[in-house]
Amino acid sequence: QVQLVESGGGLVQAGGSLRLSCAASGSILRINEMGWFRQAPGKQRELVATITTAGTTNYGDSVKGRFTISRDNAANTVNLLMNSLKPEDAAVYFCVAAVLTGMYNYWGQGTQVTVSS
Repeated sequence: QVQLVESGGGLVQAGGSLRLSCAASGSILRINEMGWFRQAPGKQRELVATITTAGTTNYGDSVKGRFTISRDNAANTVNLLMNSLKPEDAAVYFCVAAVLTGMYNYWGQGTQVTVSS
């Protein structure tokens, strides 16, 4: 099993920045891919960004150029730097982990991001 704990959510004004972090523990040697999804009220859950152990990244279209994902394999953490935040970025952000790329078996509890206009 893998446990994921997110931190760093909160309230920010539009145009501001936030940094989310996720710490993984447990059977972490099995993890290949880590990343973030988000879900806003009344909307489907969507991919924000993912990164593999090798450093290959993938971003959702709505965040490209504004968000940056990074990973510290030694510390078993993944970070998401969110710049130029918009009200539509407000959501619960979930940290995810996958043994096989694209199959996100493990999810964190989520952290709330609120963006005021």
